[in-house]
Amino acid sequence: MNTILAPDQSLVNANDFLPLEGTDYVEFYVGNAKQAAHYYMSAFGFQALAYAGPETGLKDRVSYVVRQHKLTFMLTTPLRTNNPIADHIYKHGDGVKVLALRVPDAALAWKETTARGASSSMEPVSLKDEGGEVVMSGIHTYGDTLHLFIERKNYNGVFMPGFRAWSNPLFAPADTGLLYVDHCVGNVDWNQMNPRVKFYEEVMGFKNILSFDDEDISTEYSALMSKVMSSGNGYVKFPINEPAEGKKKSQVEEFLDFYQGEGVQHVAMATNDIVKTVKDLMSRGVEFLKVPSSYYEDLLSRVGKIDEDLEPLRELGILVDRDNEGYLLQLFSKPVEDRPTLFFEIIQRKGAKSFGKGNFKALFEAIEREQEARGNL
Repeated sequence: MNTILAPDQSLVNANDFLPLEGTDYVEFYVGNAKQAAHYYMSAFGFQALAYAGPETGLKDRVSYVVRQHKLTFMLTTPLRTNNPIADHIYKHGDGVKVLALRVPDAALAWKETTARGASSSMEPVSLKDEGGEVVMSGIHTYGDTLHLFIERKNYNGVFMPGFRAWSNPLFAPADTGLLYVDHCVGNVDWNQMNPRVKFYEEVMGFKNILSFDDEDISTEYSALMSKVMSSGNGYVKFPINEPAEGKKKSQVEEFLDFYQGEGVQHVAMATNDIVKTVKDLMSRGVEFLKVPSSYYEDLLSRVGKIDEDLEPLRELGILVDRDNEGYLLQLFSKPVEDRPTLFFEIIQRKGAKSFGKGNFKALFEAIEREQEARGNL
């Protein structure tokens, strides 16, 4: 199912009160779920999986679920106004509402986190159908974003109770090699990074495994700060970004302005062959940021020997960075909504456990060129 990376043994704690098994799914609130589902199938290679709506007993919304390997997205649309989902979309535009986390015991996850100060969004509830039982619970995190805890050890249905299998025999998307959620990045408001870090530490038992200040993440014009939070076993990682003072508006400020609040900035999706994956995605219309060709002139002297040929990386704009454990390759899409908010990262790890610190300057200069074109720098 959706269990992802092997745990970082240095993070494992036998007394972990919130053992997370990975990202179960990511739910997006969108203006038209049917069209959004087809976008993720046609552009990113997801396959149709499940549907819920009036035909399955839901009266206020429809949800389409798509999957590729262990990566599951749910696209949800309201059917009427005067609806919390409609209000969310009106304020934020299309974006991530739920980061659902797999747990062995959803009731216990809710009990432990709310006892430590989390605000409940859903008390534990048991859902049953012929496929078995799914237990869900939930808490609030930054902005209007929710964490749902999903327990599905006693379920073998298509997705969860209330959904039916969904397929489109006339549409057969190709596998683009996207495997699982590597990490999800949240953008928070001025002076809110440390309180959010404290939330993840105290409420969810996460550890701050990496920190970047405005000296690390800055260009001539803008800057931001970031701290990477990891679950006790290393399966789930949430970098938290905050704007920092600069000459002009940073990418985090632009996000906060257009999203009208804190929220998920990007979802990083893992692949085992980034060159093939990016070629496939580009051929299907996904647009990516481009760094200047000069980035590659001294790349090997900066990162050392790599397995990949340099020319395909240069041609596709793929970035490379190294840490003490190995290296990684990464590339960032342009925003996938009309508002300059949500985007995606494609990442391949060759041992590295970091997040591309050596690429920050080149990446953020590329983002600034896009901001300038939009008149938002």
